[in-house]
Amino acid sequence: MFKVTIRDHIMIAHSFTGEVFGPAQQMHGATFVVDASFASTELDEHGIVVDIGLASARLHTVLADLNYRNLDDDPALAGQNTTTEVLAKVIADRLADSAKA
Repeated sequence: MFKVTIRDHIMIAHSFTGEVFGPAQQMHGATFVVDASFASTELDEHGIVVDIGLASARLHTVLADLNYRNLDDDPALAGQNTTTEVLAKVIADRLADSAKA
């Protein structure tokens, strides 16, 4: 198995709904380091798993829609608590859609 991981980051603002979140129900900021891994059982004819430059650019583009934003104002995220886990899924889904395109 071969795996390549790229990294970027985002800084966001958001709040949560629900007593389980305690003081995080109030508006607050967070910085997330985002790792995206690409894996393959074999290398391609060029000896790579993924074009690192292209993958990094796509991740950066996906994150640009979230970076320096108040996620509470994003219609695509309306009605969701944008927990770390929810954001990880949103980012992974958007990156996968970008890769398919």
